[in-house]
Amino acid sequence: MAESWSSDAGESVYRSRDSVKNLKIRVRIQRITSTTVFSQKIQEQAAEQREKGLIELSTFNTQASSAGGRPDDEEDVTVGWQEKLFSQFELDLFRTEAACQSPLDRQYHNEILQLEKSGTRKNHRIFTYTDYDRYTNLEEHCHSVTTPEMHTPTFLAERMSNVRRRRQERRIAEGSISKSRLITWDPSEEFVKNNHVINTPVQTMHIMGDLGPYGKLGQRENEYVLCTLRVDSNGVITVKPDFNSCKGPYRLETEGEKQELWSYVVENVSLSMSREEQDREQRVHKDLYIRHKEYLNSLVGQDFEMPPPGILRLLVNGEIVSAQGYEYDNLYIHYFFELPNNWSSQPFQQLSGVTQTCSTRSLGRENVAYFSYPFSCEAYFRKEDESEGSDPQWPVLYFKVLSLDSWQRYRTEGYGYLVIPATPGCHTLTCATWRPVQSGTVAELRRFFIGGSPELEDISYTRVPGTFKGERLSRFGFRSETTGSVTFKLHCIQHSRAFIDANALRKRRRSVLDRLGGFSQQSSIYNVLDAFQKARRRMQEARESLPQDLLNSTASA
Repeated sequence: MAESWSSDAGESVYRSRDSVKNLKIRVRIQRITSTTVFSQKIQEQAAEQREKGLIELSTFNTQASSAGGRPDDEEDVTVGWQEKLFSQFELDLFRTEAACQSPLDRQYHNEILQLEKSGTRKNHRIFTYTDYDRYTNLEEHCHSVTTPEMHTPTFLAERMSNVRRRRQERRIAEGSISKSRLITWDPSEEFVKNNHVINTPVQTMHIMGDLGPYGKLGQRENEYVLCTLRVDSNGVITVKPDFNSCKGPYRLETEGEKQELWSYVVENVSLSMSREEQDREQRVHKDLYIRHKEYLNSLVGQDFEMPPPGILRLLVNGEIVSAQGYEYDNLYIHYFFELPNNWSSQPFQQLSGVTQTCSTRSLGRENVAYFSYPFSCEAYFRKEDESEGSDPQWPVLYFKVLSLDSWQRYRTEGYGYLVIPATPGCHTLTCATWRPVQSGTVAELRRFFIGGSPELEDISYTRVPGTFKGERLSRFGFRSETTGSVTFKLHCIQHSRAFIDANALRKRRRSVLDRLGGFSQQSSIYNVLDAFQKARRRMQEARESLPQDLLNSTASA
């Protein structure tokens, strides 16, 4: 029998969307002693001999039935969630009204009187401690990880023991939390003690067993925990030990002079829902979700903000990911957006910024500084001149990489620029940089010892300055040195009424906004179909303009 016992008494965690009041647990205990084992062995041998027809063992059968036939050797009870089953100790204690000190004690007193009057008590050895009993609070409060003789619970242990006693209805409503002070910058010691523990309401229930000897039930030292169940507000159910689904019974050995061996089984006997009930519940959930979706749609509204006609709205949510390949450590980046002609932005829009100072780390042969610095930009495009050959110029992001050491010496590490992509979507771009240098070693010595280096007066010189009006920009005699590179990640969004106007997609794109819509796949298909229809019409017109005799001769040939 020892081989069939289950030695895994660890806890298991389940999650259920059903109400916990539908949980039903069946517990079956049985005393395993030398007498009962011997009687079971005798019965098995008697059954074998009776089948063979050799001898009659009626004497052994009577001995076996008299030896193992006591009614309190085995008990089978089905318990519901937070169902109170009184032990013999509680029956003796709460039978007298003088022992009742709290409203819960007086409630137990009335229930015990009703049980004795009706005679419907279904348990003797198996009983329960619910979440409201003293045992549940004391057992968890006194539980310790270590077992020293003089153990003093820590402050965290006391706080955690108090957390599980808090009820769900006592939680502060989320809507009543002040939104003005979400962060307490100067917390007091009392505030830290009261708020550093996460408060998740948990309800506990213990299924106990009174494993005392014959005729001596009701003694506290003979009470043993058979199963512990915990349920939190998220529907997470913790069972310790786990249900005996396909495992053997658990083994429990009592303490004291007369040690006895008991086996018990814990099973989940909750009623499963029928197919009709499951379908009805799914329909109710679906209806609830649909109503909630309609409620959210009513809050958001159907009309989204649209730019005015003839306006293209560009939103760029970007990130300065990293910089690598530079000479010095502790890098930071200055950047700003340049808006070409016909582009504008809101007055409050910030078009420049600076990152944090970031230290580098070795990655292969390169020193990489990971900034992960986010930025955003919103601009509007309006084309004044609708001439055929003019294409829009896109905003440009100029940036400068600098380094700063512990002596507050800063050095220019490189200049670069990035043209905002014309296509919407996600783009990851790596931009190479360079820095101006002077001839001779004096400039490099000054850069090394006291910091500082040649700088550009106009950072737009890295590309073509916006103020340049000539045809050719000469950089003859300008000395520079290639340095490192900076990686950007851009999420570009283009917003315009022309993109959703189905009629505009079929027209000839004379305006700039119509040409901007050509980046989508749908507009490309319309372009091909439109060109095919025009070519077909020109062929028909050319065929009709030919002489009739030429057409007849061609048909006869």
